[in-house]
Amino acid sequence: QVQLVESGGGLVQAGGSLRLSCAASGRTFSSFCMGWFRQAPGKEREFVAAISWSGGRTDYADSVKGRFAVSRDNAKNTMYLQMNSLKPEDTAAYYCAAAGSLASTVEEYLYWGRGTQVTVSS
Repeated sequence: QVQLVESGGGLVQAGGSLRLSCAASGRTFSSFCMGWFRQAPGKEREFVAAISWSGGRTDYADSVKGRFAVSRDNAKNTMYLQMNSLKPEDTAAYYCAAAGSLASTVEEYLYWGRGTQVTVSS
């Protein structure tokens, strides 16, 4: 079992930046690949970014490439999502999740946090 808690969300103007954190506890954090997803009201949860257990491989949704960066610190049991050049369409609840392999679909993730809200004003 892995417990995941997101933080760092908030209200920001378009063009601004935020850094989300995902703190993990329970089973060994470094043995899991990790991902970020987001869900806007009335929409399905969608993939944002993922990172391998070592941090050596990453994957991004086309909509955030070049603007978002995922990273992790296994010594701190924490994953991060640096979000730059934010747009109103980035507004959503952001969730972190843990998987057994680098993955981009909801179904492949085993454990989920409760989310943190990001709101980007125009």
